[in-house]
Formats: sequence, structure tokens, C-alpha cells
Amino acid sequence: MQPLDINVRAGLHTGECELRGDDIGGIAVHIGARVSALASSGEVLVSSTVRDLVVGSGLSFEDRGARELKGVPGMWNLYAVAA
Repeated sequence: MQPLDINVRAGLHTGECELRGDDIGGIAVHIGARVSALASSGEVLVSSTVRDLVVGSGLSFEDRGARELKGVPGMWNLYAVAA
């Protein structure tokens, strides 16, 4: 998207989702939305769950520290996907 001068942001988390008719919900969806909201323009931000699951993939990550996610218990370590 950068060649088009369009900056996007993305947040990723993985976990079990609940089917709610034609929609999905549950804590994993909630966490993903909170992670996405914290991403900066042009950044892909992931939870430590995602980082741990892709070990050996060749992806690199930059630590963004532990954060509180509104409506989610505990602190969550977040990482930016490195270019």
C-alpha cells in the first residue's frame, strides 16, 4: 500500500471465536480489535500469542511493551512486525 501512498494499520491476535449467526465474537475478537486500535499508521501490531505461533517463520518483531487492553484482564505484550 505504501507505493500508493496509503498507510494502513493492522492488529492481529489468534484464539477461539464464537459464531453468532452471521457474525463472530468472543474474547479473541475483542483482543484483536484492541491490538488493532493501538497500531500506528503503517504498522502491523501483534499479540505475543501470534509472535509465539510464528516462531521459525523468518518474521522479525520489535517489542512494543506490555499494555493494558480495555475490557481484557491482565497486561499484554505487543510486538510490531519489522520491515
